[in-house]
Amino acid sequence: MWAKHTTGCSMEFEKMKTFILAKLKKELPKSLSYHSIVHIRDVYNSAKKLARLEKVKGEDLTLLLTAALFHDSGFLWQPYEHEMTSCEITRKYLPEYGYTKAQIERICGMIMATRVPQTPYNKLEELICDADLDYLGRDDFFKIGDWLYKEIRMYGILDSEDEWNQLQIRFLEKHHYFTPSAISLRKAKKDEHIEMLKAKVKTV
Repeated sequence: MWAKHTTGCSMEFEKMKTFILAKLKKELPKSLSYHSIVHIRDVYNSAKKLARLEKVKGEDLTLLLTAALFHDSGFLWQPYEHEMTSCEITRKYLPEYGYTKAQIERICGMIMATRVPQTPYNKLEELICDADLDYLGRDDFFKIGDWLYKEIRMYGILDSEDEWNQLQIRFLEKHHYFTPSAISLRKAKKDEHIEMLKAKVKTV
């Protein structure tokens, strides 16, 4: 799962990855059932897979995978506007690993693109958006959805599972994948999930 990733650039990717994963694993609030180290790893692996399919390599790949590792790091500090906080954390730590200001700003662009509604402006931003919501079109959609429902309930945002299912239907109907690879891999299954959710709501 965690194959070694190397780059010819001055960025110390492997050292950075070891640092941020250890920090996230240790310091993310244990109450986060969705925005956890499991989600970070999932997005990282999804980004890596989509990048390979879209033939993204070299520095672009390094920046994409770095963004995947940091995209929800804002939850280390606080849960609200966490994308902005993730960028603050990115700017704080990445210079220590050889990342330039320009590279860090590209990474922050990717992180901000994941904010719902997603707003990617280039290929790398499209890739991280698709990786972040890759699960919408996978077989583990309902399991991961349960983790998110539990986390949202913790904040007092929803009152019932029926309300959650209706929210998911609206979200999935508005959502779309951006890259050809994600569309090919995930759209059909995501559409199936919409119909399954609609059936659930009708039977309640």
